Amino acid sequence: MASLGSLKSAIFDKEEKKLQYQSHIRGLNAYDRHKKFINDYVRFYGNSKNTHDNLPIKTDQDTIRENYRFIVNEEDDMDSTWEKRLVKRYYDKLFKEYCIADMSHYKKGKIGLRWRTEKEVVSGKGQFVCGNKHCDEKDGLGSYEVNFSYLEAGENKQALVKLVACKRCAEKLVYKRQKEKERSEAQAKDKEKRKRERTRHDESSEDGYSSNPDKRKKGKITSSSATSKKRRDEEDFDEFLEGMFL
Repeated sequence: MASLGSLKSAIFDKEEKKLQYQSHIRGLNAYDRHKKFINDYVRFYGNSKNTHDNLPIKTDQDTIRENYRFIVNEEDDMDSTWEKRLVKRYYDKLFKEYCIADMSHYKKGKIGLRWRTEKEVVSGKGQFVCGNKHCDEKDGLGSYEVNFSYLEAGENKQALVKLVACKRCAEKLVYKRQKEKERSEAQAKDKEKRKRERTRHDESSEDGYSSNPDKRKKGKITSSSATSKKRRDEEDFDEFLEGMFL
């Protein structure tokens, strides 16, 4: 049976280790923190083979069929340290948080979505790198909420997930809708122009003069971006996950 002194020493060492860990991760930027958490997750739980560079190349169909679910069970987390619970909390947040988009046919309004592979989660693809599968842009990223329809265990499901995209790829998301809007506005303007011309012609025929067309003010189109809700828990993990999710 352990002595009271040894128990106190163990508690002190555990708390000291926690404080050192907190101090270290506070000094890291979001992406370096991501890499630290992922590496620690593998070290603590060991349910990933840590062979990220050697993972086989998979097609989108392979990914959908295999339906990655690399999450540890709750019983594995019953008696763990603060550090282990923190990295597991972060890892759990990554599960079905972000998706990858295939924008090959964006001009037709067809955007394909799929879950990220484990390799993509580890590398930060779709989180710190543009979520378009054919784009590796890391700057000027924005987070967009998209409706994802998918098949899981033989059941059709839908979920609102995040798609991180650079400015250029974000424009592809609304390309067809924007073109349809522009076409509709052009048709409306053309219709209004013909209407004014008919009016001027009628007035000219009756009064010998034509009136000036009404001047119309152009309105600005503004866009609003959804703000992400800050999550809280009893152990204040959110302080150390701040800035990790766009």
